[in-house]
Amino acid sequence: MIDRASEEQLKNSIDIVDIISNYIEIKKAGANFKANCPFHGEKTPSFVISPTKQIFHCFGCGVGGDAIQFVMEYEKLNYPEALEKIASIMNVSLQYTQGKDHHQESREILEKVQRYYTQNLQHHPTAHAYLKQRGITQASIEAFGIGYVGKSYELINFLQQNFLSLPTAQEAGIIAQREGGGFYARLSERITFPIHSPNGSLVGFGGRTITNHPAKYINSPQTKLFNKSRLLYGYAKAKTNIYRNKKLIICEGYLDVIMLHQAGFTEAVATLGTALTQEHLPLLRKGEPKIILAYDGDKAGVAAALKAAIMLSHGGFDGSVVLFPNGQDPAEMIAKGEIQNVANLLRAEQPLTPFVLEQITKSHDLSNPRDKEHAFHEINAYLDKLSPIIRDAYLAHAATLLGISVNLFEGASPPTSNTEKKKKTQQKSPKIDQPHEDIAQLSILKNLHEEPHLIEEMSEVLEPSIFGHYSKLFEALQNREFDHPQLMALALDEEIKLMPNEELRHTLACLLFRHYTHQLREVSTNPNLPLRKKGFLIRKIKMDLLPRLQKGELVAYKIE
Repeated sequence: MIDRASEEQLKNSIDIVDIISNYIEIKKAGANFKANCPFHGEKTPSFVISPTKQIFHCFGCGVGGDAIQFVMEYEKLNYPEALEKIASIMNVSLQYTQGKDHHQESREILEKVQRYYTQNLQHHPTAHAYLKQRGITQASIEAFGIGYVGKSYELINFLQQNFLSLPTAQEAGIIAQREGGGFYARLSERITFPIHSPNGSLVGFGGRTITNHPAKYINSPQTKLFNKSRLLYGYAKAKTNIYRNKKLIICEGYLDVIMLHQAGFTEAVATLGTALTQEHLPLLRKGEPKIILAYDGDKAGVAAALKAAIMLSHGGFDGSVVLFPNGQDPAEMIAKGEIQNVANLLRAEQPLTPFVLEQITKSHDLSNPRDKEHAFHEINAYLDKLSPIIRDAYLAHAATLLGISVNLFEGASPPTSNTEKKKKTQQKSPKIDQPHEDIAQLSILKNLHEEPHLIEEMSEVLEPSIFGHYSKLFEALQNREFDHPQLMALALDEEIKLMPNEELRHTLACLLFRHYTHQLREVSTNPNLPLRKKGFLIRKIKMDLLPRLQKGELVAYKIE
């Protein structure tokens, strides 16, 4: 069980923007941040995050809450598991009143296995010779924690001799269970590369064979700590320079990253045996660096660079592409002492959009009118997903590559169908239902949500019926249900303004005046009221309440 003080300390240190940006792409929008909601399909952002209030709310599907609720919903975790996940993201250790954090056990095993791997390397000359042949220095071996794992049984023996739980080691991705029973090491006879989360905690390993195994590289499997689609090798080590220099170099392998750092290009990171994905984008967005795709110039490298360049440019990233010539990669060039050539290539990078346009045209036979038309439609579809300014800037370049008039791009997009128009209308971010005359009521409710002490102070003046359509919201405020979804939506609705104290009192007086005017009409037309009581109530409202309210005095009177 998580210690209460430790839980509160974690909750007080959480930054909701930092936590959510680990999962989805977010963009600044005034005082808040916006994103496409991850909980329902949409193209127009209606998901709002408030850094000042530390809450989020989707105006499309209504989901909302704090950072813990987001992680619970996104990861499908219970409350303690979400706290442990956030602690892992923040690289914070939780304290427990009894037992211990199961994730902490996994982390401890990972750390002990890492020390075992690095000690092994010292006693394995073949692995050392391979690293030396690739140009990796002893300083880089130590800085990146490079190690070696021998035969499978040796790792199993190490775990058992050190009384480390085999089931927990399996959950950490270190070992796997055989179909017939027993365990085996996921990595064996490989050089090992520890993989860290963006905040620096060890979450898994990569392994490079030195026995000509057909699988040259293997990564840890998916675990509760390790998700290769969200991780970048070397990011924890590179992030300080990425933020400082506003530059991030993405390459294809561990050795590329290590050698680039060794040569002074300390903003280098790599994907983990997979292409760049949408799940990487929140991490790439941090610090708003320029992204340089530094890939091999072979067919596979060009295809990967094209896919990544399209995704990044459509995501609004500033970036460029560098393709290393003659089948070489950065690690090979640096090992040969060609550091200046690498620097020259990185300086001569090609911006993302021109690269995409040129690669599309190269993939078509422009001498064939039909194929040229296909290229035109492919380029036009790509350009249409760019921002209007960026699209306009590259129209002439696209036309030149295709050998056509730039005018052909105007109106080339197919007309929007009625169905698509309907979808776009439905995708607009719905607000709280707010008839024009009720904006004042919502402003009052927003003030009460921001300053809960006013609810008690106004208890004699206000009652739910005064708020009509919004009576349930006022009842939620009275019951201190401040995480009510519509109240959170109201708190994040920038069209509903907070009022200074004097304006609030004046608006309240106007609201009460309208309420008692309506009450006067109801009393006057109620046939069931005794004549004497009706006369009294009419005089009370007309001669006492309404005149006092007109003067700005806040008064209340219960009309039975």
